[in-house]
Order: sequence, then structure tokens, then C-alpha cells
Amino acid sequence: MTSARQTTLRHEQSEFSAARAAEKAACEKQNAMAALTVASHALDVEDCAYLLRMLGLDASSEDEE
Repeated sequence: MTSARQTTLRHEQSEFSAARAAEKAACEKQNAMAALTVASHALDVEDCAYLLRMLGLDASSEDEE
């Protein structure tokens, strides 16, 4: 029974890890889209940087993709 239980736990951990990775990727994509939206509506560079900081977004994150 022990090996069956360990196999089940590993499978569940693997599924959980995959779900967390998918959620992280989706969050990064959403943040990049939000940063682009902010940049397109900002008055200038300083305004854009201020708005991104206010929203907790990183301006350099879209360069990494």
C-alpha cells in the first residue's frame, strides 16, 4: 500500500506543479498586457512609470518575453 500511496501523491504533486506553472504564466501574460495598456494611455514616461508602480507592475517584465 505504501508504494501506491507514494505514486498517487507524486501524481497529485505533479498536477499541482503544472497548475501552478500555468497560473504563473497566465498571470505574467496578464501583467504584460496591463503594462502595455497603461503605457498606451500614459501622458509621458514619468506618468507611465508612476502608474505602473501604483499598480504594482514591473515595466521591465514585458522585455523578458
